[in-house]
Amino acid sequence: MSPRTLGMTDALHDYLLQVSLREPEILYRLRRETAAGPGDGMQISPEQGQFMQLLAELTGARSYLEVGTFTGYSALAMALAMPADARLVCCDLSADYTAMARRFWTEAGVAERVDLRLAPALDTLAALQDEGRRFDLMFIDADKENYGAYYEAGLKLVRPGGLILFDNVLWGGSVVDPDKQDADTKAIRALNLALHADRRISLSLVPIGDGLTLARVR
Repeated sequence: MSPRTLGMTDALHDYLLQVSLREPEILYRLRRETAAGPGDGMQISPEQGQFMQLLAELTGARSYLEVGTFTGYSALAMALAMPADARLVCCDLSADYTAMARRFWTEAGVAERVDLRLAPALDTLAALQDEGRRFDLMFIDADKENYGAYYEAGLKLVRPGGLILFDNVLWGGSVVDPDKQDADTKAIRALNLALHADRRISLSLVPIGDGLTLARVR
């Protein structure tokens, strides 16, 4: 037993991947191609993707909403884990990054399940509310200063008992560095405090990847 979470050395991380990770070959290729291009730091870790897949399986999710799609790794991971009749809505601004996503979704045979909307995410979230859409699972991994607004919109879109996942909530450790006072770091700190105090959800911050908060809508 341990009274606190174990620190993750490089050797221990390698062991974790060795005995846990079951990354499909197509996800591996997408991750490697993303790593070779610009903005690779926006890619989630493969173990986080697998953890999110397990959450989808455990909750029986059939509808998934994503804010911030990048090259499509997280969306593809979720599409592969969810039933064939599941539907995904992905919000992004970049036609360039999501071109890679579309290519891999097509290769994996899941492209027809994914509704990619290239527009400001808050506009898309408002449109989804107008359409009367409801989702089982939502993943927020976009511009940090709008995390709070995405969350409030998500509470109107995710069903009671559904999950909202927030990426980058440890922000490379900057959340505890008093010298880090940039807008993104302040936004993540404010979000974490707000989520902790919000009784509309139950939550847990999991130290996987760059920190992943699970919020279950009550």
